[in-house]
Amino acid sequence: MNKQLVNISTLLSATKFATAVVFLCGPLVFEPQSVHAQSGVVNSTKNAQQVALLHWYQAGLAAQFAVGNRPTALAFDGANIWVTEFGSNEVLKLRASDGARLGTFPVGSAPNSVAFDGTDIWVVNLGSNNVMKLRGSDGAHLGTFPVGTRPVVAAFDGASVWITNESSHTVTKLRASDGATLGTFPAGVSPNGVVFDGAHIWVANNLNAGTVTKLRASDGANLGTFSVGGFPFGMAFDGAHIWAVNGLSNTVSKL
Repeated sequence: MNKQLVNISTLLSATKFATAVVFLCGPLVFEPQSVHAQSGVVNSTKNAQQVALLHWYQAGLAAQFAVGNRPTALAFDGANIWVTEFGSNEVLKLRASDGARLGTFPVGSAPNSVAFDGTDIWVVNLGSNNVMKLRGSDGAHLGTFPVGTRPVVAAFDGASVWITNESSHTVTKLRASDGATLGTFPAGVSPNGVVFDGAHIWVANNLNAGTVTKLRASDGANLGTFSVGGFPFGMAFDGAHIWAVNGLSNTVSKL
């Protein structure tokens, strides 16, 4: 009996030693083969950078498409490009993939800019002092809504459309669902460019010594006016800052 216990104990000890040897020597005996993974897009005919819209898109397809008289502004609705034709009093719809004409729609006088609200197209008619709403699917006229004097640019905040009124020195807020006026708010002198940052509306005031006005989107409250360069116009939001181009200063301001 004792001899069997000794033998079993010896066997277990030997097994532990052998196992230890296997584990110690394992990496030497069973060395895994190296795997060199390739990161990113290895082989694709698409543009791997997915710039701006986070969509795959064909690169190197430079093209030019004829439009109407004095095109002034563009808007993208997810599949099509809408072009305001200032001199023709029309808006043109082009298929983004190939530039095919999908329709030309009459609007007001001197359409200066256009915005997309996720479903419909809003056209700012500078000469008519109003904004026209077109159905995005087929361009059908859904309504014409009065705003201030010489409206210039529109921006969408997720629920409302904001229009800068150059000669009224104001900004008009319209409910996107039905065009109802939700308020008209003072801005600086000659407001033109407008952009939404997720919570606020920023307005570029051309003739107010070069300033930008910040309005709270919920109620239009003035949260401040900030100096930029001379004659600010176009603006953009990068997720953290507001950028304004200053036409007379040949500069760009970052706020």
